Amino acid sequence: MTCKLKETYEKWGLDMNLNKTKYLCIGETNNNLKLDKDSEIEFCREYEYLGVIFDTSGRDDKEIRSRVTQARKCIACLNGIMWNEDIRKERNLNIYNALIKSSLLYGAETWRLTENNKGRVEATEMDALRRSSRISRKERIRNVTIRQQTGLEEPIIKETEQKQLTWYGHVQRMAEGRLPKIALKWMPKRKRARGRPKKNCMEGIRKAINERNLNECQWDDRKQWSLGVGQRRTTF
Repeated sequence: MTCKLKETYEKWGLDMNLNKTKYLCIGETNNNLKLDKDSEIEFCREYEYLGVIFDTSGRDDKEIRSRVTQARKCIACLNGIMWNEDIRKERNLNIYNALIKSSLLYGAETWRLTENNKGRVEATEMDALRRSSRISRKERIRNVTIRQQTGLEEPIIKETEQKQLTWYGHVQRMAEGRLPKIALKWMPKRKRARGRPKKNCMEGIRKAINERNLNECQWDDRKQWSLGVGQRRTTF
């Protein structure tokens, strides 16, 4: 397939820079990709594309940790502003939404939300909300109380689920030949190892659909699907 891509580039008058091109394979393969006798593409274990980290494990734990790190760096840079009493708490909340939350949830549409990942994201959110409300952890005020004071009673995980369902409905409305839809339905042919399979992104999406009593046929109506995605969950 890579050879065909290289041949197509040549028809368009383009050359593939083999020194800058890298090859990543999800699984155990760690050999360079040979195109012909004289040229090959170097194997790499991870790379960053459009701000998202991909690695050979095929999981997104490293990407989520990177998002959490980026968000905490934003919190550290804005710490003086958040604790400044001359700035209204409403303005702090706007800063949180524009800078911290947007950095934290970048690319969350395809996240695999395990309990560990949920804990990391929620802890980062509460750290920002506490600073925005100018409430120290030493005051021992519960997270629920802080959410009520800020007006954000729903956790950030709900917004993550909404982003995933919105993206899922968008892909399902695509034609069958579109690459995103093919990738979403693709299943590896290789035999999996013994034991319980790892949780994947689709399990979280199906769970979010069931919690909102949505039907899969509803995604054809964009407006109806959007209303269903934004409703409160019936189970917690």
